[in-house]
This record gives sequence, structure tokens and C-alpha cells, in this order.
Amino acid sequence: MSKMVNCVKLGKEAEGLDRAPLPGDIGQRILNNVSKEGWKLWMQHQTILINENRLSLIDPKAREFLETR
Repeated sequence: MSKMVNCVKLGKEAEGLDRAPLPGDIGQRILNNVSKEGWKLWMQHQTILINENRLSLIDPKAREFLETR
């Protein structure tokens, strides 16, 4: 049975991620508080942000920008 989380993105209980999508504390917070559906929505939004702002993920400022969104 899948782990259920109270998803902060969707505002409801939903199926949680199978593993942390990022290393460290932030990955653990995402694992505990964001559903699979919520993470999928974030990934789509992140792609839009990267394209519209012409971000290079090699640039630490670009990664910081995405972390604050």
C-alpha cells in the first residue's frame, strides 16, 4: 500500500512519493509533505519557469531562484 501524505500543494490527502526527489533535508520535507500528483504539477511549473526565464541550472542563482518558488 502506498504512503498517504497531506499534500501542501493540493491541500488534501493523496498518495505520497516513493522516494525523496532531492538529497538532504529539503528532499525529506518534500517526501513527507508533497504527493506524487503535487510533485508532477511542480515539475511542469518548474519547466515553464526555466524556459520563460532562460535559466541555466548550472548557475547557482538559477537553482536558488527555483528553490524560492
